[in-house]
Amino acid sequence: MSQAQDGGKGLTYSQAGVDIDAGNALVKRISPLVKATRRSGADGEIGGFGGLFDVKGAGFKDPILVAANDGVGTKLKIAIDSDQHATVGIDLVAMCVNDLIVQGAEPLFFLDYFACGALDVERATAVIAGIAEGCKISGCALIGGETAEMPGMYAKDDYDLAGFAVGAAERGQLLPSADIKEGDVLLGLTSSGVHSNGFSLVRKIVEVSGLGWQDAAPFEADKSLGEALMAPTRIYVKPILAAIRETGAVKAMAHITGGGLPENLPRVLPDALAARINLDAINAPAVFRWLSQTGDVAQSEMLRTFNCGVGMVVVVSAEKADEAIAKLEAEGETVLRLGQLEARSGEAVVFDGALDMSL
Repeated sequence: MSQAQDGGKGLTYSQAGVDIDAGNALVKRISPLVKATRRSGADGEIGGFGGLFDVKGAGFKDPILVAANDGVGTKLKIAIDSDQHATVGIDLVAMCVNDLIVQGAEPLFFLDYFACGALDVERATAVIAGIAEGCKISGCALIGGETAEMPGMYAKDDYDLAGFAVGAAERGQLLPSADIKEGDVLLGLTSSGVHSNGFSLVRKIVEVSGLGWQDAAPFEADKSLGEALMAPTRIYVKPILAAIRETGAVKAMAHITGGGLPENLPRVLPDALAARINLDAINAPAVFRWLSQTGDVAQSEMLRTFNCGVGMVVVVSAEKADEAIAKLEAEGETVLRLGQLEARSGEAVVFDGALDMSL
């Protein structure tokens, strides 16, 4: 009989870099966070081999399911380097559920994947607490996830995130609708900052600036540069659901992520229509002005890399535009009249005016 079989000094999983006890401790720590996301259709429990959701129990009669998955990208490097982990979970949920809502789907449940080099229970708990908070903001249940400790695949302090969200809409109510037409109005919902796209360029600009993550943010008083750049992605779900259901004005939406306005708006427009946008209507937040000035980034590059202050575009009928604006503002959104749809004769997105990037 070998030493390992006889309880001797054979190798263990822990010596290979995987701490099973830490994983079990994490499950105990996050269980209350998961239960706090309970909603109709989900019981909020965790620990089984699969998460359950009752779509009928959520109130749907003839639903079409809509699924989305995403990550946080290299914004995670700033979280790791500046040791700020409380809000990246919100980012993760936001990137998924904002993609669901543009199709008119109500987010129902969420699952996460957390991979790391070495499991730090405190840090992982902070990340998952952010995920739970994002789920509460968007009204979906966190019904499961996976934590993978992979020494050799990731450096000790590195981790990565992926998220998976499923929503539903009643059959026949998915967006974009078939009645989008010339003259429809484009409304912009303001962003909370850079959100979760373009951070490879952000990190390059910070490198050029010579600043560290703990230095004061030049564009936001009383915050470090790391804190200011880690502002979580805005979740638009509940205000937009209210506008869809209570005004009947919403025809289409575009979540402004990587590619910015020029690449995301055409995804929801008919081939015969173009979006004409007045850039003078956008009051770009100070973070974008600083990025543009510090990196000497051209307007065209800013527009196709960042949201530049507009995190979501909503297409509404002209006759109901005022009603839609009033509802969205009542739900806490800041709404910009960006322009309208017109017959397409060239590019799918046409810009008038210019972004003001002066500091």
